[in-house]
Amino acid sequence: MDKFRKLIAESNSCAAFTGAGVSTLSGISDFRGKNGIYKRRDIDAEKLFDLDYFLEDPSYYYSHSADFIYDIDSKEPGIVHVRLAELEKAGKLKTVITQNIDMLHQRAGSGDVIELHGSPLHHHCLSCRREYCFEYIAEIVKTGKVPSCSCGGIIKPDIVFFGEGLSEIAVERAIETASSVDLLLVLGSSLVVHPAASIPLYTIRNGGKIVIVNDGETHLDDYAALRLNNLEETFFAPLL
Repeated sequence: MDKFRKLIAESNSCAAFTGAGVSTLSGISDFRGKNGIYKRRDIDAEKLFDLDYFLEDPSYYYSHSADFIYDIDSKEPGIVHVRLAELEKAGKLKTVITQNIDMLHQRAGSGDVIELHGSPLHHHCLSCRREYCFEYIAEIVKTGKVPSCSCGGIIKPDIVFFGEGLSEIAVERAIETASSVDLLLVLGSSLVVHPAASIPLYTIRNGGKIVIVNDGETHLDDYAALRLNNLEETFFAPLL
């Protein structure tokens, strides 16, 4: 922990790269952890976020995501979200790059958040492009109904599904950020979902250091200046 705090203190430019593991502390399931979505027998995770399947039957997504996307208002930011927001407020952390779609970094107070996989904050009709807010859609989903546009079109969240490419703007910003910092905190990510998982490499290739805190091995562990396992213990106390 002393080394962790020292790396942050001595950094001139620091950013964070976060995965689903940071939100498990808020009661949100990750994907590949021991209790993750991929382990649930009642959900086919590949089907859940598959674009072709969604276009064929949007009810599968809406009915099976009700208890971990559309109940996000019942979740609170965890200790990692809070500490990162504190680091930003103190001028130590410039940006959070996240794979998550739960909006908890923003609710914790982080101002500069790059959402690589999009966000359910906004939804759009795929036919007329009318925009719907998260609160409106969540209210419908919680009743067990499938939201549809007044024009009859399918309403899709602005989440990146399998079969869609990541936002070029988000990826470019993430690469630019990772390339420019001298320290990148890689938190709660198994680093297996590409192209997002390659982002920390830009820090390493440009002479920066990475710290990995994750419950489970990653393919970049040998390149980390520091490798820790427990997010909650690591972020329990203030970092500055």
